[in-house]
Amino acid sequence: MVVSGVQETVVKAALEYDRTKELKAFDETKAELNCRPAEVQPPVVEIGGIQGLDRRKEIVNEVRIAAAKWGFFQVVGHGIPLTVLEEMIEGVCLFHEQDLEARKEFYSRDSTRSVRLNTNFDLFMSSTANWRDTLIISVSASGTQDPNEFPAICR
Repeated sequence: MVVSGVQETVVKAALEYDRTKELKAFDETKAELNCRPAEVQPPVVEIGGIQGLDRRKEIVNEVRIAAAKWGFFQVVGHGIPLTVLEEMIEGVCLFHEQDLEARKEFYSRDSTRSVRLNTNFDLFMSSTANWRDTLIISVSASGTQDPNEFPAICR
């Protein structure tokens, strides 16, 4: 096999690459503490007026585009008071800070359970593990969810 000068340079660089050294150098900069550039903002979807058919179609399209391009988005205009959102985040944090035995009660891969804790939701499908704990609370459209099913610390 004949290797060109460019190919040889690429192969040499790959063989000499020290990932651990690069990671340590990056860690020492403490750049990860502020790694998201200030000018990057997630897409914002305003859901006010969703009751109107035309507006609903627009919102669905905005969600579709944001989810496809970014994988996430911020929803505004929902009417939920900021204090409720802050309390929800606090409850989830408190749940994850509990000891393992308290959290195990909710661990399940059964998607029919309305409240479940899950780690690595695609564990058996993915070729790599991306460890993350997720508390899933699925509220039915009818709003008849029994609050007693929620973890006490999250109520």
